[in-house]
Amino acid sequence: QVQLVESGGGLVQPGGSLRLSCAVSETMFRIYPWGWYRQAPGKQRELVAAITAGSSTYYADSVKGRFTISRDNAKNTVYLQMNSLKPEDTAVYYCNRDHRIAVSAGWGQGTQVTVSS
Repeated sequence: QVQLVESGGGLVQPGGSLRLSCAVSETMFRIYPWGWYRQAPGKQRELVAAITAGSSTYYADSVKGRFTISRDNAKNTVYLQMNSLKPEDTAVYYCNRDHRIAVSAGWGQGTQVTVSS
């Protein structure tokens, strides 16, 4: 069973930055596309960024130009650098395989990001 451990969340002021990490316990990590998702209170979980095995990236319009996804295959880790954070970025952030082209690996506990002054 794949384990996903997200970390790096916290409370940050508008305009601030955070870097999220997701450690994935999967021997075939490198062949899969991975994504970062978020779920705000009362809203559905949404995909905000994804990266393919070849490191091509996708970003939702709401985060384009502010967030950067990356991966380190040697460490089985996916990162999300978040800059120019806005209050509407407040949510629990999760990583998982990119559901558009891969089967879900399950969900971790997520990491809370709160953007507030």
